[in-house]
Amino acid sequence: MSSTFGTLFRATTFGESHCKGVGVVVDGCPANLELSEADIQPQLSRRRPGQSDISTPRNEADQVTIFSGTEFGKTLGTPIMLLVHNRDQRPQDYGEMSRVPRPSHADYTYQMKYDNRASSGGGRSSARETIGRVAAGAIADKWLKHTFGVEIVAWVSQVGTIAAPEIDRSRISRSDVDAHIIRCPHAETAERMQHLVEEVLAAKDSTGGVVSCVCRNVPVGLGEPVFDKLEAKLAQAMLSLPATKGFDIGSGFAGTSLRGSQHNDPFVRKGQRLGTSSNNSGGVQGGISNSEDIYFRVAFKPVATIGLPQETVDFDGNSTTLEAKGRHDPCVVPRAVAIVESMAALVLMDLALRQRARQAY
Repeated sequence: MSSTFGTLFRATTFGESHCKGVGVVVDGCPANLELSEADIQPQLSRRRPGQSDISTPRNEADQVTIFSGTEFGKTLGTPIMLLVHNRDQRPQDYGEMSRVPRPSHADYTYQMKYDNRASSGGGRSSARETIGRVAAGAIADKWLKHTFGVEIVAWVSQVGTIAAPEIDRSRISRSDVDAHIIRCPHAETAERMQHLVEEVLAAKDSTGGVVSCVCRNVPVGLGEPVFDKLEAKLAQAMLSLPATKGFDIGSGFAGTSLRGSQHNDPFVRKGQRLGTSSNNSGGVQGGISNSEDIYFRVAFKPVATIGLPQETVDFDGNSTTLEAKGRHDPCVVPRAVAIVESMAALVLMDLALRQRARQAY
């Protein structure tokens, strides 16, 4: 099983949803970066369950501990191990689901692939695995901000059929996003989104949504032709997240309806560098960052585990009705915001280190 992401900045996540703990080993972080649990905890707290009435009621503080790789508040250049203990476990909620694969969940495919699986929760397919990604991403986020002034901000732009109007990507901040529990920075739309999620929760159902993200102040030159293009690595990172079903960057699918004369981004002088007067490319040309803002969207499907009765079969093929227990989000996108930011940070830091290694020679 591949649980490692990155080439020079490598994050290896570990743990299952109902084991003793989850975490990550980070290898390749440069030495002498000031780092403590206080740098990592804010993003984990934005991701954690039980943070509002519209998220899963599983109550985890998700307090992180740095076990290795730092001394006197600075990184040593050696592997950094981060651990979060699972406290609020209820494996007994999954008794029936140990013999009945949940529709559209990973129960069936994991069992067929490995002839075994974690019988409680989702195991490695659970969103709880993303704790390690967020912890590693918080380190990358700090290094990118310290080194280049990079700012990464994600927000909920759609829940179900309710979409927010265009957001000013040049100004949006994480505090703007966190002003509402749904994490949509447009107040009126956020209220409508919240009401929809509350309706879905009351109906024991789920709904999907879209998370948008912008990366500002990214230096030119990040991305490795031809198979490790920047947008290709971002797509891999985002589509590796649980419940993701789509990714587009820049104009995305909407750009297919334009002509080249409409879609092209003319070059202009911006201070001491070249820039573009428009940004349909989403900050990436030829798989390489061009120093304009990188922006993309990630589509999340409705959560597979729902409380409504579903007609299905057990692992032996016998017809049965499944009414899933357990504690699950009616909509994952509010908690996915920090995860999307973290995966973007992992991609950008890894590619920045690869570019730095090239320039060293």
